[in-house]
Amino acid sequence: MAAERDAVVAGDFVVIKALQDGVTIIGLTRGKDTKFHHTEKLDRGEVMVAQFTEHTSAIKIRGRAEILTKHGRIEAGS
Repeated sequence: MAAERDAVVAGDFVVIKALQDGVTIIGLTRGKDTKFHHTEKLDRGEVMVAQFTEHTSAIKIRGRAEILTKHGRIEAGS
């Protein structure tokens, strides 16, 4: 059981770079009911490294941002 939990906690990382002021990053919970659990604001040029964990199952991004994952590069809000 601990190995499964450790695998989830050591989940994938994403890098988010704001391409404008006021980019909002929202972490969404796992479980029966999905809820917002964390919000960050980034200004142009700021970078955030985020990770999927046992608590975070999704990340929502509002605004122009560059997102880098192991699957490639995505530009949001263009």
